[in-house]
This record gives sequence, structure tokens and C-alpha cells, in this order.
Amino acid sequence: MEIKHVYDLSVTVRTNMPVWPTNPFPSITPVGIHARDGYNLESYSSLTHTGTHVDAPYHMLEDGETVERLETDRLIGDCFCISVQPEGNEITSEDLSKKWKDDFDGKILLINTGWSAKRSFRRLFLYDFPGLSIDGGEFLVSHGIRTVGIDTLGIEPFGHKEFEVHRELMKHDMVIIEDLAGLEQLIDGKRYLLVAAPIKLENSSGAMARVFALDIY
Repeated sequence: MEIKHVYDLSVTVRTNMPVWPTNPFPSITPVGIHARDGYNLESYSSLTHTGTHVDAPYHMLEDGETVERLETDRLIGDCFCISVQPEGNEITSEDLSKKWKDDFDGKILLINTGWSAKRSFRRLFLYDFPGLSIDGGEFLVSHGIRTVGIDTLGIEPFGHKEFEVHRELMKHDMVIIEDLAGLEQLIDGKRYLLVAAPIKLENSSGAMARVFALDIY
């Protein structure tokens, strides 16, 4: 196998970075300083769903799988990226069908909305981001998508009733990757090998992840 290029699709985690509006900011604090202690060391604090992260079904389902129990074929496998800019803030089944190819069925799908380039503390980034509508989620389920990722803070628009899209996907055992970055590096419809590596936290609803797309095809 020849790796032609590795694309890093992960957000750089910083102290007080933009996160989901109701979540506390992450904090990275020096504890050991080389000039004083002979080594550098930091303490870190955040929620598990900070920056680029994986949502396990347990996030919304009481009896859903926790992150450390996810099968690796849901985190590593063939993926395709599509660019979608909906008219409103909902990515519908119609939006997806316009981009769809049979090759996508049963694979990992990444949705590039261009939103990661808008990262800021403005309302536009924090609250007005696009996401899947309920029929958009049902469309992905019908095509056997195993894992779906998006470059916004959430897989559905902010304020959706009872996180209905999350629940629809997760009751079909779909894994969600949120707050991706740099999807514009990927060619629409081209096959890549995705590697999403969440921290292996016991009994957790999700975990921060380093996500790569490998061009090996």
C-alpha cells in the first residue's frame, strides 16, 4: 500500500476555543516548565465532546454503545466526501441525492459545508451552522452509511427538537464525527481511507479524536 498523502481533518484544540454554545471552554495550563523543572508538562480540562470528536450511540441512547466499544470498522474504512451548501440551514435528502453515487453506499461519508473556515465566536459559527434534516438522516440510513462526519459543531442544526437527527442515526448504530476541519482539501466523490481515533474512555458517550484521510487509491 502506498500512502500518497495524509490529510489531517482535525481541529487544533486551544484554551478558550469556540465550542458547542452550552459547553465550558477547554483549558490547557502549563504545569512543568523546562527552564524551572527540566521538562514541559501541561494539565488539560474539557468535555469529551470538544473540538473534533466522535459521538457514540450512548450519547443519545441509554442502552447505546459507548465509545470504547465501537467496532474499529466504524472508525477506519473507505470514505467519500461531498460538498453541500444548502439554501437554508438544513441538508435535506434532496441535497444529498444530487451528490450521491452508488459507490457511497455502506461506506463512511464526510459532509463539507465550508463551515470550519468560519470558526469564531460569532453567532453565525456557534448557532447558525447547517446540519442534516430528519429526512437527510433517513436518507443516509437507507443507504447503509456506517459513519457520518461534518465540519460543523453538530450533525443537525442548533435547536432541533430533542436532537431528533442524532437519535435517528444512532438507533441505526451510526457513528457521528463532528467539528471536522479542512474537508476542502478532499476531492468530492474520491475514495479515501479514513482513520478516526477517539480516546478510549470507558463508559463514555464520545471522545476527542484525531482524524486523518489517507489517499491510497
